[in-house]
Amino acid sequence: MGKFVITTRANGEFQFNLKAGNGQTILTSEGYTTKAAALNGIESVKTNSQDDGRYDRKESTSGKPYFTLKAGNGQIIGSSEMYESVSARENGIESVKKNASDADTDDQTS
Repeated sequence: MGKFVITTRANGEFQFNLKAGNGQTILTSEGYTTKAAALNGIESVKTNSQDDGRYDRKESTSGKPYFTLKAGNGQIIGSSEMYESVSARENGIESVKKNASDADTDDQTS
């Protein structure tokens, strides 16, 4: 089962990673100024991750496929790693869909 892990960045911002059951990070959030905002971001991922239309399938300048997950307002709420192939990126999206909706939250900031 997946889980969201909240941590604090060096600059004091909060961020979360969605990790698959095997511990691999499958989605990384933007930085948030408050923990409450990061928790809202997690709820947004849980809601929006089930809608395939919320995923932007992209390619990096070096040609690597990746994706971002957007909220209903178009704001990016998470980004994936760089993948070696388009099919691997699609597997990553499926993993987010599978793991996000019922993932627990592990707050490592306190």
